[in-house]
Amino acid sequence: MTAPGGRAAPTAPGGEGTDTTKNDRTPLATVLTANAVSITGNSLTLIGVPWFALDTTGSPGKAGLVAFCAALPVLVSAIAGGPVIDRLGRRRVSIASDLVCGLALAAIPLLHHTGVLEFWMLCALMAVNGLCHAPGEMARHVLVPDLARRAGTSLPRAASLYDAVSRGARMAGAAAAGLLIAFMGADTVLVLDAATFALSALLVAAGLRGVPSAEPVRDGPRLSPARYRADLRQGYAFLFRARLLLGITVMVMVTNGLGQSWSSVLLPVHAGEALGGPAAQGLLVSVFGGCALAGALLYGAVGDRFPRRAVFTAGFLLGGAPPYVVAAFTDTTAPLLVTMAAAGFGVGVLNPILTTVMYEQVPDALRSRVMGASTAGVLLTTPLGGLVAGLLVERVGLTSTLLGIGGLYFLTTLSPLVFPSWRTMDATAPGEISRPEPSRPAPAPEPGGTPRRR
Repeated sequence: MTAPGGRAAPTAPGGEGTDTTKNDRTPLATVLTANAVSITGNSLTLIGVPWFALDTTGSPGKAGLVAFCAALPVLVSAIAGGPVIDRLGRRRVSIASDLVCGLALAAIPLLHHTGVLEFWMLCALMAVNGLCHAPGEMARHVLVPDLARRAGTSLPRAASLYDAVSRGARMAGAAAAGLLIAFMGADTVLVLDAATFALSALLVAAGLRGVPSAEPVRDGPRLSPARYRADLRQGYAFLFRARLLLGITVMVMVTNGLGQSWSSVLLPVHAGEALGGPAAQGLLVSVFGGCALAGALLYGAVGDRFPRRAVFTAGFLLGGAPPYVVAAFTDTTAPLLVTMAAAGFGVGVLNPILTTVMYEQVPDALRSRVMGASTAGVLLTTPLGGLVAGLLVERVGLTSTLLGIGGLYFLTTLSPLVFPSWRTMDATAPGEISRPEPSRPAPAPEPGGTPRRR
C-alpha cells in the first residue's frame, strides 16, 4: 500500500518492496533512548514546575493556571499536527520539538535569577513548551512499528518495550526531581530538564539519519491548504469510523483530565501539607513509575496469553481511583506508597495494549494523522484538569476534591465492561501478530476524500 502523499508502507520482514533492513536494531534503540531521555526531562518538568509555581506564588489556583497554560497548547498541536509531521519528516519534527522545549524551559530559571520573571512569562513559556512537546513525542511514537520490523522484533513486544522504557524514565526523573528540588531548588531542576531535551535532539539527529520512514514525504503532492485540510480530515474520519478506537479515545480523554489534576495540583498540595514536601512526592511518583515499568515488562513477556479487555479493565480499576481515595483518608506516606505501587503495576499494562491495538488497526500511511486525531481527543480535558483541581481545592478543600475526582475516575474505568464496542479489543487472537500488507500502489485521495480500507 502506498501512503497518501507517496510514502510506501513497509512489508513484513522478508517481504518484497520493503524499505527496511531486517535485524538493524540501531534506529529502534535510538528512538527508545531518545524517548527515555526526553521523558526523564518531562518528569522533571512534571514535578519541578508545580513546585516552582507554588514556591513563587503560594497559590494552588495559580499552580493550576500554569498547568492549564502548559496543557492547552499540547491539545492545539495534537489537533493540527498530524499531516505536518509526515511532510516535514518525523526525524526533523522530533529534533525541532526537543530544541524548542529545551530553550523555553531554560529561559524560566534564567529570567527568575535576573529578577524579571513575571507570572505571565512563566505561563507563556510553559505554553511554548506544551505546543512543541506533543509533535516530537508523536513523531517518535509513530516510528515504532516500522523500526520494530527493521529490528526483527514483534509489534506487541516493541510496544511493551517502548512503554517500559518510558515508564522507567518517568520513575528515574521523578526520583531525581524530588531530591533535586529538596536540596537545590525547583529552578535547578528546570535547567537540567532543558539539558535532557538537547541530548534527546542530538540522539535523534545522529541515530535516525537515512531511515526512510523518518524522512519527509518527497514524492507526493505539495502540502497546499486544501491538501492539508484533506489530510487532517482523513485522520479524524478514520478515528470516528473505528468504534473501538473512538471508545478508547473518549475514555482516556476523561481519565487524562483527572490524572492531570492529580499530578499538577492534588499530589503536590497533599505532599506539601501532609507528607513532608517534594521529596515525598518524588518517592511516590518514582515507586509508581517503577511498578508501572514492571507491569509493562510483564505484559510484554506473557500478556498476549490473556484476553486484552479483561487485563485492560483490571489494570485501570487498580490504577485509577485508589490513590485519590487513600490520599483523602491518610496523612502519612506509607499507605499511599503501597497504593501507588499497586496502581503503578495496574497502569503499566495499559499503554502496551492501547499501543498494540492502535498499530494493528491503523495503516502506516495514516498513522501520524490518526494518532494525531486520537492524541487530540485524549488531551481534550487535560488543560482543565489542573485548573479545575486548583480552584476546587481553594473552594471545597483537598479531601472533598480527592474523593469527588476519585469517584468520577472509578465510574469512567467501568466503560470497557459496559459498552459493546470494547469487546472487539480481543478480536486479534492472543499471541497473533498483525503484519502489514505487501506494498502496492494506491492513489492518493483527492482533497476532501477519505482513506479506503483494503
